[in-house]
Amino acid sequence: MIKPESASEAKGPCAAMASAENSPGNYFVFGFPLSGAAWQRYGVRDVLPDHIPTDPDLLSWEIRSLAENINESSWRQSSGDAAIPAEVLLALRTLNQALRHVAGNYFRVENTGCLNRCLTWSQERLGAKNTSQLMHTFGELFPPLAVALAELDLDVFLADESDRTILEMILLFINVTNPAAGPAIPLFDDSELRQQSSFTAFVTGLEEHLESTEPAGTEGQTIFHLLRAPALASPDSLEGQLGYIKDNWGHLLPADLLRRLVFAIDVLKEVDLTRSAEYGPPPVLEFGPGSPGWQADEPEPEAFSRDADWMANVVLMAKSVYVWLDQISRNSGQKVHRLDQIPDAELDRLAAWGINGLWLIGLWQRADASRKIKQQMGNPEAAASAYALHDYRIADDLGGEAAWQNLSDRAGQRGIRLASDMVPNHMGLDSRWVVDHPEYFLQLEHSPYPSHKFDGPDLCDEPQVSVRIEDGYRDHSDAAVVFQRVDHNTGQVRYIYHGNDGTSMPWNDTAQLNFLLPEVREAVTRVILDVARRFPIIRFDAAMTLAKKHYQRLWFPAPGDAGAIPTRAEHGLDKPAFDEVFPTEFWRDVVDRVAAEVPDTLLLAEAFWLMEGYFVRTLGMHRVYNSAFMNMLRDQKNSEYRDIIKETLAFDPGILQRFVNFMNNPDEKTAVEQFGRSDKYFGCALLLVTLPGLPM
Repeated sequence: MIKPESASEAKGPCAAMASAENSPGNYFVFGFPLSGAAWQRYGVRDVLPDHIPTDPDLLSWEIRSLAENINESSWRQSSGDAAIPAEVLLALRTLNQALRHVAGNYFRVENTGCLNRCLTWSQERLGAKNTSQLMHTFGELFPPLAVALAELDLDVFLADESDRTILEMILLFINVTNPAAGPAIPLFDDSELRQQSSFTAFVTGLEEHLESTEPAGTEGQTIFHLLRAPALASPDSLEGQLGYIKDNWGHLLPADLLRRLVFAIDVLKEVDLTRSAEYGPPPVLEFGPGSPGWQADEPEPEAFSRDADWMANVVLMAKSVYVWLDQISRNSGQKVHRLDQIPDAELDRLAAWGINGLWLIGLWQRADASRKIKQQMGNPEAAASAYALHDYRIADDLGGEAAWQNLSDRAGQRGIRLASDMVPNHMGLDSRWVVDHPEYFLQLEHSPYPSHKFDGPDLCDEPQVSVRIEDGYRDHSDAAVVFQRVDHNTGQVRYIYHGNDGTSMPWNDTAQLNFLLPEVREAVTRVILDVARRFPIIRFDAAMTLAKKHYQRLWFPAPGDAGAIPTRAEHGLDKPAFDEVFPTEFWRDVVDRVAAEVPDTLLLAEAFWLMEGYFVRTLGMHRVYNSAFMNMLRDQKNSEYRDIIKETLAFDPGILQRFVNFMNNPDEKTAVEQFGRSDKYFGCALLLVTLPGLPM
C-alpha cells in the first residue's frame, strides 16, 4: 500500500524518486523517455507531489496520475489519440528498466570505456561541434530529472554525464522504433530532435560502428541487436516483450527487477481480462492428483463432518421472502408483510409436499445504500439487495426477531426447519461495521485512480460518516473498485474496496472484508455462530471466495497469479507471506467451532470453481452446491454429467451424497425458463429427488 508521508517526512519529488527511478544510469523521471514538451503538455510536475513516495514495486500514484493527465488533456482529445492506460506506462517503465540494466551492464561491465569511445567516434565522425549540439539539444528536448526540476543546469549535467546521455539516446531510439510502444509515442516523440540535430545519423552510424569495432556481449549479440530482441520477439505486445525478457534474460537481471517484470505482466492482465457477469458452464469435476486445482504440496485429507440423523433427509425449498409474502397476499386477498402473518395453511401445504427445510432468502436487515444506488440508477421501485446487509438482525419490516421466532416455532411444529443465508465475504457499504469498524475492510488511504471523483450524494444516514460511490457508476461511464468513506469526527478518508469475485464488475453496494486480519475472521465467525443459534440450516453465499487459494488469488495475488481484480497486483503477497497472516482455512475453523458450540447445525456452501469436493471432504461442510446438475442437464450434456457421477464415485462416494442438486438458484433464471414445462422438466425433477444428495 502506498502510504502518504507526513509533512515533516516529505523530501521533495526529486529525493522521493531517487530510490525508484534515479538510480545510477537512470535519466528520466518515469524510467521511460519523456520529452520536455510532454512535461509541460501533461503537467508532469503536478503529478510529483511531495507527500507521495514512489515505490518501484508498485503501480505508483505518479504513474496513474500521469496517465490521467494525458488522457484528460485537451491535447490528446484534440489529436484524437487513444487513451493510454496507466498499466501500459508501468509496462514501458519496467521494459526500460530492463533494457537500461542490460545496456548498462554491457557498456560499464562487459565493455568498459565503450561509451567514451562512442563519444570519441561521434566527434570524429560528426564533428565535435555537431556532437556537442546533439547532446545539448537532446538534453533540452529530453531533460534529465534534475534539469527538468530546475535543480541542475544542463551544461553542468552534460559536463559530467555525457556517457549517460549517449546511453539514453540509444534507449530513446529503441523505444520510438518499438511498435508496441506506439500508443505512448506522444510522450517521447523524437521528430523535433531529428529536425534540430543529427540524431538519426548519430544512432544509425553508432550501430554500424559498434557492430564493426566493438565486441559482442556475453549473449553473443551486439548491443543494438540485444536491445531489439524483445520487440522483435513480440512486436505488438508489451506483455509479450516483458515475458520474453523474463524467460530469456533472467540470468542478466537482478531478482528485484525480475519481480517487477512479473508484477508488470500481472497488472497488464488486470487490464486485459475479459469479465463476464456469469460463471459459465462448469467443467467436468475431477479429483485427486492431476485434476484441475490439485496442489501436491497442499494435501486434501478426508475430514468429513458427521451428519446428524435428520440431515440426510432434508428437502429444501428456497423462497425469496418478499416475493413469497407478495404471492401470499395476492392469493389470500389479505395483506401479508410480516413473517408472523404467514398463514398456517402455507406451512401445512409445504409440509404436505414433503418439504422439511425452508430457506428464506432476504431475512436480514439490508443496507439502505443498496436501495438508493439502484434507484439512482433509474429503478425507482428497486429494493436493496438481499446480499448487501446492514446487520445480522431480522429485517424490521418483516417484523423483526419476534416475528421470526413466531414463524420458526410454527414451522418447527410441522417438522420444517428454517434456513438462512450468511454472506461472509462482504457487508453493505453503509453497514454497521462500515460505520463502527472501518478497519475491518480492504482499503487504501487514497483512490487507486487519481481521476475518480466521489462527489455524489451521501449514501449513509449516520451523521458522523459519509459514504459515496464513484461518480462514473451513475452515468455508466466507469466502474470503480472502491468507494469513499469519510469520518466527520476525525476527518479521516478511506477508500474501501467493493466486494468482487473476479468474474464480473464489482458489487457496487458492498464493502469487502479483509480476512488477513484475525479480528475479522473472529468477528465473522461469531456472526456465524449467532446465526446458527437461530437457524439449524445455514447457506453460505459464494463460500469459495474465502478458500485460502482463492482469497489470495483475488485480493493478494502471488507474483504471476494476478489479473482477477484491478489494482490488486500491487498488493500481492507470495505464498509464505500470505500463509503467515492467513495460516489455516477459515472454513475448517468455522466448521469446527460450530460443531463444538452449536452442534446439530447443517452447513451448506455455495462453492464453485472445482472446489465442491474440497468443501465437503476436507473443509467439512455438510453440503455443497452441485451447479453441474442444473447447467449440464439444462444443456442436455447427459454423458458429461454421467462422467461427474462416475468420477465422484471412483474418488470418494461420500462426496456424492453431500451434493445439493437444484434446477434453479436465486440469481439464475427460473426452472421453467431453463427446462421448459414438459417432459424435460419432469425428467430432471425426477432425477433431483432420486439422486443421492440434498434436493433443493
